[in-house]
Amino acid sequence: MHRILAGIVACTPAVSALAQDTPVIHDAEYYILEAQHSDQWAKDDAAVDAKLAAFREQNGGKPPNIINILIDDMGYGDMGIPELNAVRGYSTPNINAFSDAAMRMARMYTEPSCTPTRVAQMTGRLPVRMGMGDTTVDIAGFGLPEGEVTIAEILSEAGYATVHVGKWHMGDIPEAWPHNQGFDWAAFPVHQQGQLTIYHDDAIREQVSVGMKDFEGAFTLDDFFRPDASAMVTGLEAAKGGMAREVGMEPGERWNAAKYDEMNQRYQDQALDQLRALAVGDQPFFLQYWPLLPLDNTRTGREGPQSPNGGLYVDKMQQLDVWLGDLFTEMEELGVAENTVVLLMGDNGHFTKYSPQSGFTPMIFAGGKGDVTEGGIRVDSFIRWPGMIEADGIVNDIVHVSDMFVTFARFAGAEAGIPRDRLIDGVDQSALLLQGEGKSRRDYIFAYSIDKPKAIIKEHLKLHVPAPGESAIVAQFYDVFRDTHEKYPVSTEVGAWGGQEFVRILGRHIKRKEKYPDAEPARGIPYEGIENLRPESQAAVEAFLLKQAAVVK
Repeated sequence: MHRILAGIVACTPAVSALAQDTPVIHDAEYYILEAQHSDQWAKDDAAVDAKLAAFREQNGGKPPNIINILIDDMGYGDMGIPELNAVRGYSTPNINAFSDAAMRMARMYTEPSCTPTRVAQMTGRLPVRMGMGDTTVDIAGFGLPEGEVTIAEILSEAGYATVHVGKWHMGDIPEAWPHNQGFDWAAFPVHQQGQLTIYHDDAIREQVSVGMKDFEGAFTLDDFFRPDASAMVTGLEAAKGGMAREVGMEPGERWNAAKYDEMNQRYQDQALDQLRALAVGDQPFFLQYWPLLPLDNTRTGREGPQSPNGGLYVDKMQQLDVWLGDLFTEMEELGVAENTVVLLMGDNGHFTKYSPQSGFTPMIFAGGKGDVTEGGIRVDSFIRWPGMIEADGIVNDIVHVSDMFVTFARFAGAEAGIPRDRLIDGVDQSALLLQGEGKSRRDYIFAYSIDKPKAIIKEHLKLHVPAPGESAIVAQFYDVFRDTHEKYPVSTEVGAWGGQEFVRILGRHIKRKEKYPDAEPARGIPYEGIENLRPESQAAVEAFLLKQAAVVK
């Protein structure tokens, strides 16, 4: 125990990111739990090792395939439960059937918005660690650093074939793109649905975006003020280490709702095509499908499933449900369903800014995207592995999205690839998934908004961290079992005994950051590494660089 406790304040980084002579470095709270449960964890690890070895033996010596599906902006309870579908007035029958064959992680926590959640899942680290806690829409000139180690890189090094299809949203510079972050092949949009469905030409005409081009510009002096969705790069395709190529757009073309529909259909078709190709290969595979739907903000050209709800996002969620049903069916027909782990989850709560026209509003939990309320960072999450993970099971232990990085590595037998020269926030949840409720290795979450901790969750208790200069006496505590909407503080009842404990938890976290300090994101020239960059995109980059130069004149 003394060795473990000493590790809280004195972990020496390894010489190399991949050196294996030291254990993985975690945050302070992990070591406090380890000190109390190390004996049981060792027994659980032995049971997990035996179960994984038995799987490999009957699977021809191979680890499982992994399919990772991350759905954008979904509120808790919006998929997987037919009764709550009925409350909402729409249906996700294929996802519901999948959930019946999977385990629900009922307390899966993410980050408050798209980019940070995706960074956390890919790297096993809180996005604040490398300055990736914010979400950008247009040209920004930064992204995920090359030196970060992704789960795709770890699995690739362990012999997996790796493919990414769909949303990426971790930067507009080439080192941040999936084919330079461990994927053998990738098809992805550079930006996100702000460009792709909120301020393109049709959205402007429908007043989805106000103040773009829907007015007479007699008083417009700054032609660079308004981003042009059509000038920005849209979708890229690339193989590992190669140049990227933009697809679906020719010089002078305008981006619109039809183009967005084509992109979504293309990604669905490519996910199926890649699954077919991977299924007949000799390597275990990691297929990552991150759809853009259900986000779709225009009525222009809409077709597909409709619902009594009729919301813009809700009906497209029904379309995505059909598509995922096709994917699950294809897995069965290809004979890979039994030896494949499938994770399906949301990336954060729904965007309440677009309620009620989206069709989604807060349901079980209050708040949504951008918040550190439960509605912002708690999501539906299902994981299926036939014969290994309990079907139609549920665990109420706390899990964070970063945990999947470490857990996937464990399932693949690739733990050796986890870096030892930096702090890893994710913890191994193999025992929880393979042995059931009560086996989690975390009981805490630090909920950040960009670069500031805004909430701390410990067990079923939650502290909304006071702003700088505010007295800790007015800190708001909530019991999230009793108060799902975080409306009724139990500040005195909890704070009287637990206030200082929460302060110490935060203090240890901050002190740990002094030893392993946060870094900056990678910065560079947007859109470098694209072999067919359109002239209008080059002009948009030049305008961006002019704006940057204005700061230092």
